[in-house]
Formats: sequence, structure tokens, C-alpha cells
Amino acid sequence: MMDRMGINMKEMPDVEEVIIKTGSKELHIRDAQVSEINAQGNRIFQVMGEVEEVEKAKKTFSDEDILLVQQQANVSKERAAVALEESDGEVAKAILRLTS
Repeated sequence: MMDRMGINMKEMPDVEEVIIKTGSKELHIRDAQVSEINAQGNRIFQVMGEVEEVEKAKKTFSDEDILLVQQQANVSKERAAVALEESDGEVAKAILRLTS
């Protein structure tokens, strides 16, 4: 019946782990069983397994880095810290993000 509706389902072999990342945490699904469903060109994945929730570590930056970004981009300390976080701690990238 699923074939007549254009739906195809197959299991993905040898999947060891699936990681889902959000802004504040990661879900690690170990010993994952993953099925791929193809429905009229749309790929849908069904995942089952042992779920472990891992909180992301808050990145901290040195006061010197924050001050440098703050002075070079002429922004507040808070905006400089946010730009550094969005730039994975790269000072030049944070400055460019704020001045472009």
C-alpha cells in the first residue's frame, strides 16, 4: 500500500550514533536504529535508541578579548561578548560582524 502512495521506507545499516544539536544542548542517541522514509521526494528520518541529553558548555572569553572587540567596534561589553560567542571566540570575526 505504501508503494502505491509513493512512500518508500528503508533501514540505514551500521548507524552508531545520532547527534541533534540545539542552541543550548545536544541529544546523543546511541545504538541508534534509523529508518529513512522517502515520501514523494521528501526524506524523513525516524530515530530510536538510548538518548543522553548533554548541556552545552557556555563559552567564556577573556576580558582582554571582550575589551578589544568593544573598542574596535565601538559597542557595549554585552554586544561584544555576544559577537564573540557567535564568532566562536575569533576576535577578528567578531569585530567584522559588528562593523559590517
